[in-house]
Amino acid sequence: MYRIMAAVILALGAAPALAEPTDIVVRVIAQDAKFVGSSMGGVRIVLRDPKSGTVFAEGRTEGGTGNTARIMKSDGRSPLRVDGSEAAFSATLDISRPTLVELDAYGPLDYPESAVQVSQQRWIMPGENATIGDGWTIELPGLVINPETSVAGLSVGISAKVMPMCGCPITPDGLWPADEYEVHVSAWQKGSQLATSKLAFDTSPGVFSGDVELPAKGRYELTVSARNTRTGNSGVRTIEVVAE
Repeated sequence: MYRIMAAVILALGAAPALAEPTDIVVRVIAQDAKFVGSSMGGVRIVLRDPKSGTVFAEGRTEGGTGNTARIMKSDGRSPLRVDGSEAAFSATLDISRPTLVELDAYGPLDYPESAVQVSQQRWIMPGENATIGDGWTIELPGLVINPETSVAGLSVGISAKVMPMCGCPITPDGLWPADEYEVHVSAWQKGSQLATSKLAFDTSPGVFSGDVELPAKGRYELTVSARNTRTGNSGVRTIEVVAE
C-alpha cells in the first residue's frame, strides 16, 4: 500500500506544470515627452524568447499620447503616468515557468526615416500579469525630422519640422520650448563635409529654417541634425539635393 502511494506521489511530482495565461501591456514613451500612439503610426512590438528567437506575440501600439499633465508633471518613485488614454499593445502569454522575455520596439511607423529600434528584457512570472502601474514601458529616444528644400543656384533653402517621437509640439512657450533645440544642416560629398549652417526657429510647431551655401554644382547629401540641449535627445535625417 505504501509503495503504491509513493508511486502516485512521484508520478504527480513528475507531471509537467500547467501553463497559465499571463497578461502583458506594453507602452512606448518618447524620451522627454509622451506616449507614441496612433497619430504617429504606432510602434511595432515583438515579444520573443531571447535564446531561441521564438516569437511569443507581436503587434503595434494603438491609442493616444496620454494625459499631458500626468506625464510631464510626474515625480517621485516610479510615478504612475497612465490613465487609460495612452497607446498600448496587449498580449497574453501561456507560460508554466518564469520566462525571460525580450521586447523589441521599432517606430514611429509613419516616419520610417526617423524611426529607431530599442530592446529590453524582463522576467515574466506565470499568472502574474505585467500590467501593474505603467505596465511594461520602454523609452524611445530620437526626434522626428521632416525637411523640405528649395535650390536656387548654389544656395539651398531648408525648412525642417522637428518634433519628439510622439509628435508633441515644439513651441516658444510650451512644454517643449523652441530655445532648447539646436538644428543644423551640413552638405557632404564622398564622405567629406563641405558646408554647414545653423537653422533658426521659424514657425510653430517646430519648424526651423535657414540656408546653406554649396561650394560648386553637383549632387550633395544634406544631413539635418537636431538636438535638445537640456536632455541631449537627438535625431538625424539625410536627403539628397542637386545644384545645377
